[in-house]
Amino acid sequence: MTYSFHPEASSDLNQAVDYYDNCQFGLGSEFLDEVEAAIKRILLHPKAWSKLSRRTRRCLTNRFPYGIIYQTQENHIRTIAVAHSHRKPDY
Repeated sequence: MTYSFHPEASSDLNQAVDYYDNCQFGLGSEFLDEVEAAIKRILLHPKAWSKLSRRTRRCLTNRFPYGIIYQTQENHIRTIAVAHSHRKPDY
């Protein structure tokens, strides 16, 4: 199975990494590792996470308050947002 990021999802991710790096040195890398772990879980079990609509689901990260919003398409996962669950709950 393959995956890709929507350009806005990439922007969300980069902004979050920068934010956490500004909070504490190395924290941005830890956040990125957490997002990558969530994506690996999604790739292994794409239908295991909460449905937001017919094709859209959300996988929450374990350590940080973020959700990976994605869509499944045959053998491909498209990440459409990396959303902070407290700042943008209806994102």
